[in-house]
Amino acid sequence: MSVPVQQIDACRWRIPREGAMRTEGLVYASAAMMEVLRREQALEQVRNVAMLPGIVGPSLGMPDIHWGYGFPIGGVAAFDADQGVVSPGGVGYDINCGVRLLRSQLEVADIRPRLTELADTLLRNVPSGVGSHRRDLRLTVAEEHKVLREGAAWVVRRGLGREEDLRHIEQGGCIEGADPDLLSERALERGRDQLGTLGSGNHFLEVQVVDTIIDGPAAEVLGLFPGQVTVTIHTGSRGLGYQVCDDYLRVMLRAAAKYGISLPDRQLCCAPLSSPEGRQYLAAMACAANFAFANRQLITAWVRESFEQVLGRSAGALQLSVIYDVCHNIAKWEQHQVAGAMRRLCVHRKGATRAFPPGHPEVPAAYRAIGQPVLIPGDMGRYSYVLLGTAAAYAETFGSTCHGAGRVLSRHAAKHLARGRNIFTELAARGIVLRAAGRDTVAEEISEAYKDVAEVVGVVQQAGIGRVVARLRPLAVVKG
Repeated sequence: MSVPVQQIDACRWRIPREGAMRTEGLVYASAAMMEVLRREQALEQVRNVAMLPGIVGPSLGMPDIHWGYGFPIGGVAAFDADQGVVSPGGVGYDINCGVRLLRSQLEVADIRPRLTELADTLLRNVPSGVGSHRRDLRLTVAEEHKVLREGAAWVVRRGLGREEDLRHIEQGGCIEGADPDLLSERALERGRDQLGTLGSGNHFLEVQVVDTIIDGPAAEVLGLFPGQVTVTIHTGSRGLGYQVCDDYLRVMLRAAAKYGISLPDRQLCCAPLSSPEGRQYLAAMACAANFAFANRQLITAWVRESFEQVLGRSAGALQLSVIYDVCHNIAKWEQHQVAGAMRRLCVHRKGATRAFPPGHPEVPAAYRAIGQPVLIPGDMGRYSYVLLGTAAAYAETFGSTCHGAGRVLSRHAAKHLARGRNIFTELAARGIVLRAAGRDTVAEEISEAYKDVAEVVGVVQQAGIGRVVARLRPLAVVKG
């Protein structure tokens, strides 16, 4: 069944309210993107989300939108504290999958002769691939509970990071209200030996160069300059987060029936935010989110160690510093203005990035004059972007924007297209060193599997829900 869509302007499209919808849908896309979306299920998912109780404002789709579990990936929705619901499908299986960007004082010439060695060292020091774990770091039950409550700060207190790192992480690297007692033994077991691991799928480590500066003054505030070496870390809560989602989907199916919630799709199972089930899910989700923050913090330590080993320079000389760390899959309590009044809302961002504006108190003090950094990775063969949050995003999308390029091919279709090709050689011809734990992941992650991130970011910029600062180009990529 096709979903009616009305064009508002060059990059905004309305899904009119009809039937059981409680609000309208609003999708950000170019005309070319919309032609593809009309043939997919993502628009139907935007419409379905608009049917959930207590939704405030439109059901939103970012320019990287594609089909997901329940909510579309690239979906954003806010819910009223009293009448609204929380849905694991609006967060996703990889809770707090996110991106961290490190800057350095290195330039390309400093690492080009050792780039292959650096990629090999990163692959060796940061466990990658399906089921990857660190043999030298298996948490005790007590330690794991501390990680789940404290997030990135637990890692820093062990001497594997800096206090200043925490000041440049969304929410300071810790979501409050986490309760490890609400996690199943299976979830805890899956997380116990996976801290500090990259995982598989679209997760990656990428050594990059600042290819282009678009906004010079903002780049200076962020510490970015042309030719500079940066590192992006993209991973989440690993098996622990997956299990939390899986466990609570069953809880939410029962809760939806218990509270008489009519579901347009079983994958949108949910519970009232005010219910015991809703509060329990948020507390369990916070545990997984904190695990992900700690995971990226620990990987940062292994990245710093790898650079030191290969280049023979101290951490102080390298100055590998955290620019920012953002969540992609999360539901968070936030204050937003709706119809002229401030309201406490639970904002679901599923494959979407928070994009708070200049002056917002939750933006780190160092960036408050320019807005929250927004990190948008592309694919391993093209570009990534650094943006800033805007007042328009805060007013229109609950301070949200896209999170990446967005898939256009399924993993199966990508593997079929990559058959007979040597992706390692193809990237090497473009000056990119690729290392991976398995060739299947590489095939699934070919550039053709994704939208061109430049087009996605172009829609974001044109719509005013993000401001472009710099473009980054890959030099070395480590995949799971």
